[in-house]
Amino acid sequence: MPQHNKQKGSEPVYELGNLALMSSAIETDTGLPEGTSKALQIAGMLQTTLELDKLVGVFSGQIHNLVPHDSITYEYKPLQITISNGKPEKHSCSYQLVVAAQTLGPLVFTRRKKFTANETHLLEHLLCCLVYPLRNAILYRHALTAALTDPLTGINNRAAMNSALIRETELARRHGNALSLIAADLDHFKQINDNHGHLAGDYILKAVAETFSDCTRRTDILFRSGGEEFLILLSNTNKQGAMRLAERIRAAVESNELIYGDHSIPVTVSLGVACYSKDDNSESLFEKADSALYAAKASGRNCVKHSDTL
Repeated sequence: MPQHNKQKGSEPVYELGNLALMSSAIETDTGLPEGTSKALQIAGMLQTTLELDKLVGVFSGQIHNLVPHDSITYEYKPLQITISNGKPEKHSCSYQLVVAAQTLGPLVFTRRKKFTANETHLLEHLLCCLVYPLRNAILYRHALTAALTDPLTGINNRAAMNSALIRETELARRHGNALSLIAADLDHFKQINDNHGHLAGDYILKAVAETFSDCTRRTDILFRSGGEEFLILLSNTNKQGAMRLAERIRAAVESNELIYGDHSIPVTVSLGVACYSKDDNSESLFEKADSALYAAKASGRNCVKHSDTL
């Protein structure tokens, strides 16, 4: 059975109820004779999307006439998701959502005046409609994240890179924004695998990915495009900014002392930079960055080259 909510900050554990119970609660707590039809309407609307932000918004909109509220906030920490609609107010009503022993995270309602006992009771039953669609949306987000994430380094993979390149080049073409691309490749990586083993190679790849992440901004998108190759997509970044970032990455990788077992493994990286022009598409931008990377390799490695200099 759901537990009664207390004002301001408490988070009772909410476990799944059933649609019939919710229908009865709507009729009892609101005096509305059409409790069953309203329950079915809410349940039906929540089946229309697997997008978490839309799902929370739909739920808030559907129940607002039953339990007025000024804001709703949902968190799912395993995927670092926070969704907030409306302006938080003084009084809160909080639930820790659980279904089939799976914790879905906290959901918090706020408004200017206190929630009544009938309203908190009704909210507990209204959540019967939300928990399964919410769990399905979380499972979908997990699957989507796994499909677009490199399992070794935890950064975006090549599939994510392809779609992001197409999206960002189209945005640059449409709005005239600057867009740059950095292609990076670890130098002599095969020798690391040969001399120290593939586990050492995996350690180096993860360490270098962390160094790349530390050097980039939140708006930059980092990918492992394959093997020891990485790509960084820089929106609203011109040639000067991209070259400055590439050099910062190069220097950070070179200066980072990587110890595996009893061995210190020196690592350097070569980088190629390209900037979007009006004649580019996603493929040509990638080819320019890749050509600049090969030029950096041919120039002795551990350096940065721009496609304009080729």
